[in-house]
Amino acid sequence: MAFGGLSRNTAAQPMAEINMIPLIDVMLVLLVIFIVTAPLLTHAVKIDLPKASSQVNVVKKENIHLSIDSSGTVYWNGERLEEGAWPERMASAARLEPQPELHIRADGEIAYKQVVAVMSDAARAGLIRIGFVTDPRTNP
Repeated sequence: MAFGGLSRNTAAQPMAEINMIPLIDVMLVLLVIFIVTAPLLTHAVKIDLPKASSQVNVVKKENIHLSIDSSGTVYWNGERLEEGAWPERMASAARLEPQPELHIRADGEIAYKQVVAVMSDAARAGLIRIGFVTDPRTNP
């Protein structure tokens, strides 16, 4: 590097070099700031949120709508079924190709035990595509 001296000789010329040290210092300070603040920009708490679809469900004709009302009555595509009559229908639906989807609509006041019983009957019958239908509106 060329530094200017205090001598007054005529050979002294202006310094033509750029001093890079202050630029490097500023760059390193900015780098440290970004390294420190980058982890703070991410969420501090890791939560595994449930996945919900906000898209409209396309209803196909081969879907089965199984509804359970608050009294525990089971409906197969709107047709009321007697107690224990749905496993035979589930078994025949499981043999279809392609296998239809089973959409379960359960009343919010029904016991979870009854919904699980219908789901286990569907699994035993061989239905593998089971889904729940919910109301996308939020509660007040």
